[in-house]
Amino acid sequence: MDFIAGETLYIDKPLKWTSFDVVNKIRLMFRNYMGIRKIKVGHAGTLDPLATGIVVVCTGRSTKKLEQLMNHDKEYVARVRFGQTTPSCDLETEPEGSYATEHITKEALEKVIAEKFTGEIEQVPPMYSAIRIDGKRAYEFARKGKTDVEMKSRKVTINSMKVESVEKSSEGTIDAIVRISCSKGTYIRSIARDLGETMDSGAHLAALRRTAIEPADGERISEKECLTMEQVEALIKQQPPIVAEENK
Repeated sequence: MDFIAGETLYIDKPLKWTSFDVVNKIRLMFRNYMGIRKIKVGHAGTLDPLATGIVVVCTGRSTKKLEQLMNHDKEYVARVRFGQTTPSCDLETEPEGSYATEHITKEALEKVIAEKFTGEIEQVPPMYSAIRIDGKRAYEFARKGKTDVEMKSRKVTINSMKVESVEKSSEGTIDAIVRISCSKGTYIRSIARDLGETMDSGAHLAALRRTAIEPADGERISEKECLTMEQVEALIKQQPPIVAEENK
C-alpha cells in the first residue's frame, strides 16, 4: 500500500475513542513502524466517543477526498431508551426523571416515525455538541451549566427508520433498537430526544453504532469492510520502511 500517494481506510472505531484518537494513533503507527515523520491523515466525519462503527480515514493525497466523503449518507443502529432523559441526550451525563413507558410499543413507534420522522425534517442539535456558537463549541456552554444558549434548528433528511425490536427492562425503561439511514449532519441523539417527546415520554440514546456509509454514486460500505485498530497496526507493520531521503 502507498500511504503517501493516498489510501482510504474504513476503521471500526472502538468505544470511548474520539475520531481524532483514531487519526492520531495511525499517525503514530506510521512514525514508529515505517519511519514516516510527516504525512497527512484525516477522517471524514466525527463519530461520538460513546458510539462505535465506521470512521473513514484517508492518508496522503487521498485526504483531498475528505470533504466529498463527509457528504455521504450514513446508516446507524441506535438503542433508544424510553423512560429517562439526560442533559447530553446520551450516556455522557447521568439519567434523570421518570416518564411513562406503558404506552410505548413497536406499532406506536412505527406510526410516529412514519408521520414525523421520515424525509426532510427540522432538527435542533443537542446542547452537548460540537456546533459553534459565538466562536465556542456548544458543549463548552453546556458543561458550564449555561443551558439558555439558543440552538438553531437545521434541515436533515431521514431516508428510512426501522424499529427492529422493543424490549422492556427490569427498571421499567424500554429500549427500542432502531436502524436509521440519514443525511450528513443528522444527530441521532436528537432523534432519540425527539422520539421521547413525541411519544409523550422521555428518551435518550443508550448506544449507537455506525453500520454503513451510503454514497449516492458508489458502492455501499458496510461494517463488514472495516478494519479494527489492531488490524490496521498489523497492516502498517507489514509495509517496508520509508528511507530518509523520501521522507523529507
